Amino acid sequence: MTWMEVFELLSYIVTVIGLPLAIVVFLFEQRKERENEEEEVYQMLSDAYIDFMKLVLDNPDLKLRSRSRAAVNLTDDQKERAMAMFEILVSLFERAYLLAYEDDMTDKQMRRWKTWEDFMREWCRRDDFRSLLPQLLQGEDAEFAGYIRRLADEEQKSPHAHG
Repeated sequence: MTWMEVFELLSYIVTVIGLPLAIVVFLFEQRKERENEEEEVYQMLSDAYIDFMKLVLDNPDLKLRSRSRAAVNLTDDQKERAMAMFEILVSLFERAYLLAYEDDMTDKQMRRWKTWEDFMREWCRRDDFRSLLPQLLQGEDAEFAGYIRRLADEEQKSPHAHG
């Protein structure tokens, strides 16, 4: 075999084996990078929710951790702070919806999304949150608004909503 034939044989081997292998490795790396990005987004959103919950704990007088009932006899200042916190919460939920929700999700994406849906449902069980939703959703993404309204309707009809 001449050097030219050897090089030609090697080029065929690279074309037949190396190129498809390079494509597979590239696609695998792209998928891995996308999963890492999704994990970073999920972690960032989780951190933001934890920060919100710290804010809730820093304001125990608003009774935002009570399960379903609105706090009664709130002062104007307390009502204003509660409204601001609900606005923060809706903004966080909208961000989660826009960044993490898709119509066709993988199992891993769906597990992550179900966590957010559980948070939304928990808050939608609260009478005060549900009653303020029309005001809170003004100017928000239309698809997100429809989604959380549907959850609120379901939770209002649920036996969990009235505790």
